[in-house]
Amino acid sequence: MNNLSIINSNGQFTVDSREVAEMIDKDHAHLLRDIKGYAETLDNSENPNLGSLNFFILSAYTTEGNTKTYPCYLLTRKGCDMVANKMTGEKGVLFTAAYVTKFEEMEKQQKPLQIDSKFLFQIAAQLEEKEKQNSLLTLEVSQQKQIIGELKPKADYTDSILRNKGLVTITQIAKDYGMSGFQMNELLHNNGVQYKQSEQWLLYTKYQDKGYTHSETIDIVRKDGRPDITMNTKWTQKGRLFIYALLKKSGILPVIEQKDWN
Repeated sequence: MNNLSIINSNGQFTVDSREVAEMIDKDHAHLLRDIKGYAETLDNSENPNLGSLNFFILSAYTTEGNTKTYPCYLLTRKGCDMVANKMTGEKGVLFTAAYVTKFEEMEKQQKPLQIDSKFLFQIAAQLEEKEKQNSLLTLEVSQQKQIIGELKPKADYTDSILRNKGLVTITQIAKDYGMSGFQMNELLHNNGVQYKQSEQWLLYTKYQDKGYTHSETIDIVRKDGRPDITMNTKWTQKGRLFIYALLKKSGILPVIEQKDWN
């Protein structure tokens, strides 16, 4: 009897049905017929764990100098068990001994990868810290971009009129409309004026150089002791008029004008 050749098929050890047929002295076509019957029985089972692919994998081969393909099966260890259980006598014993020995040899060669759990925790901690640093850096760039835009507002006619240096918070503006600061921020977000990043509201690029806001970054310490920065943004009188004109287009008026219309 010939020695069996173990094939690594997509990470699963298998044996070619042609070698099995030769080893048990059985016509390959007859073995294919038997395996096909086994596979159909397994696939018709109501038990999902008994799928035929756990035992037999349909494959194909070509003979040397021939372009025509012929069917064959790749048998897993379970598949070999099934074929061996159908056999009796010396051939069954020798086949069982051969495939059991061969599969054990291959499994021993596949040494499991030992990974130090402490090392994994260290890597995870480093990745988390790196992510925090990247998030902080992204936020700083966005904040600096807004501040730079605010320092270089485009000059227009309203600048000569609105030289009032008084700054107001979004909550103060919202109060004029009978809203909360949260509602006003959401309203400006829905109108494409600002976006939220890391719990801070920042103007979209096209509004950063209009002189609508004045911002400054403030160093803070989080509850966990981690140093961080936050942005304190207030609106100029020009920005206040911008909000007024923007909301008026949608029919949203300050409380005082709502009274006038009644």
